[in-house]
Amino acid sequence: MVDESVPSDDVSPERSSAGVERALEATLFASEEPMSVDQLAKHLGGIENSAVRDGLRALAVQYDKRGVNLVERGKRWHFETAPDLAHLLRREREQVRRLSRAATEVLAIIAYHEPVSRAEIESIRGVQTSGGTLDVLMEAGWVKMAGRREVPGRPVIYATTPEFLDHFGLSSRRDLPGMDELRAAGLLDPVDDAFEEAMEAAGQPEEACEAEADDDSEE
Repeated sequence: MVDESVPSDDVSPERSSAGVERALEATLFASEEPMSVDQLAKHLGGIENSAVRDGLRALAVQYDKRGVNLVERGKRWHFETAPDLAHLLRREREQVRRLSRAATEVLAIIAYHEPVSRAEIESIRGVQTSGGTLDVLMEAGWVKMAGRREVPGRPVIYATTPEFLDHFGLSSRRDLPGMDELRAAGLLDPVDDAFEEAMEAAGQPEEACEAEADDDSEE
């Protein structure tokens, strides 16, 4: 992993835009983890964040049609295999792990409402949420504990992770589809629509949850 504590000696605020791009390319290529603009600016000798952002955008355009792409996920940048070539790097067929209906609902609620507590999840779904459901999502790396709500009892609150954004190809939560998009894609059935209307009538946000609530007893 790139050592952020030791700035590069040959990078300065006066470096040309082409030089900044080359330094960013080399740094991200060597880094084992995605890096934020702040981390990159610090590593490259404290250059301006605006210069880093400009360099990253220019690199992203250069790599757009290549075998690897430079992408931003959760405000962190990294190189990844172009989506249409990912199959070439799979040595073994991956076993698809399907989420249960309950886990899918909980993941959607967390994504659209984060940070959210277990009690708030249950309030939206209308049924109890088993600890196992949250454990499955955390084991998948898509959900994390994000602290505690400063209210009596200080319940744990949950949020999605950069891995969630990466898995679903999202740059940020702003890219999550809205209800109209989900309906146009045929992902909402009449029961789902009725559930959505009931939530809206109760004052819940439109994107609260796309799916009909059901019991977790199946888990």
